[in-house]
Amino acid sequence: MDGGGRFSESLNPAPGRGTGVAARFAATLLGRFSARNSSRAFSVRRIRSGQPWAERLPRGTGLVAMSAALAGISMAGFVASGRYDSFLVEQGRPLDVIARLCGFGVKRVTITGISRMYEREVLAAAGIDWRSSVPFLDVTEARARLLRVPLIAQASIRKIYPGDIVITQVEREPAALWQKDGVITVIAADGTVIDAMRDDRYASLPLVVGDNANAKLPEYLALIAAAGPLADRIKAGTFVSGRRWTLKLDGVDVRLPEDDPAGALARLVRLEGRDRLLEKDIIAVDLRMPDRVVVRLTEEAAAARAEAQQALLKKKLGAPT
Repeated sequence: MDGGGRFSESLNPAPGRGTGVAARFAATLLGRFSARNSSRAFSVRRIRSGQPWAERLPRGTGLVAMSAALAGISMAGFVASGRYDSFLVEQGRPLDVIARLCGFGVKRVTITGISRMYEREVLAAAGIDWRSSVPFLDVTEARARLLRVPLIAQASIRKIYPGDIVITQVEREPAALWQKDGVITVIAADGTVIDAMRDDRYASLPLVVGDNANAKLPEYLALIAAAGPLADRIKAGTFVSGRRWTLKLDGVDVRLPEDDPAGALARLVRLEGRDRLLEKDIIAVDLRMPDRVVVRLTEEAAAARAEAQQALLKKKLGAPT
C-alpha cells in the first residue's frame, strides 16, 4: 500500500504473483469456518444420540409413574376384594358420586301420565334413585328400560340442571283380568298381557277365565253390553273348550250356546223380568237349547223339591203322609 492508502499491486494480480497470499487468506477463513461447524455438528450429535433417557424426561416423571402404578395396584386389589361392588351398591358409580358432591345429584323427579303404576315402580323401572346424578344419567337407556314395562306404551325423559328429571309416559289401558292355570294377569283390550295381578288396584276389571279367553275379550265385552240390566251382576266369563261362554252371575252359572250367545242372553233378560228366575234356588241356567231353558237347583232346593214330589205322589196314591 502506498502513502495514499492504495495498494501497490494490482487487484487483479498477474499470473504467478499475489496468488499465494490470497489463497492462504481464503484457506485460513475456510479452515476456521469448517472447524467451527465441525465442532457444532459434533456437539449436536452428542446431545441427540448420547444423552441418557433419564436426563431427557421432565423432572418428576418417575414419581408420577410410580404413583400411577401404585394406584393401579391398589384399585385392582380393591376390585378383586369385592369392596368395589359394595361401594357401587352403597354409593353408586364414582362419576355419580363426584357429580353429587358438585351439586348435580337428582333432587326431584316429576312424572306425568302416570295412572295405574306407582311412582316407585316408574323410578325402579327407569333405574333412577338417590345415587343417580343428572350429568351422567343415560336418558336413552332409562327410556329403553321404561318401554320394557308392558304397561308403558310411550315414554320420554328430560334433564333439567342442576337436579331435576322429568318423565313423561303414556300407559296402556287395562281392559280386563285373565285367569289361566290359577294365575291372574292384566290384559289390554286386544288381549295383550300388560301386567301381573299384584294387588287390588285392578279388582274392578272384568274377569275372563280359560285358554285363549284373552283373545276372545272383545266377544266377552260385547256379551256384557248385551246383558242389559244383568250386566252389573256378571262377575266372570269362562271360555269353555274354545267354543262358548259360561257366565257367572251372583253364584249362578249361565251356560250360553256357541251360536248367537247374545240372543240367548236376551231370553234370560226376559225370563228374569217376568219370573225372577235368578232369584230362585238355582245354581245353573242352561240356555244352549233354543226351545227350552234347563235349570239346576241347589242341593237344598233339590232335596226339598224331591220331598215335595214324594209327598204329592203319596197323596195321589192315598197313602198316609
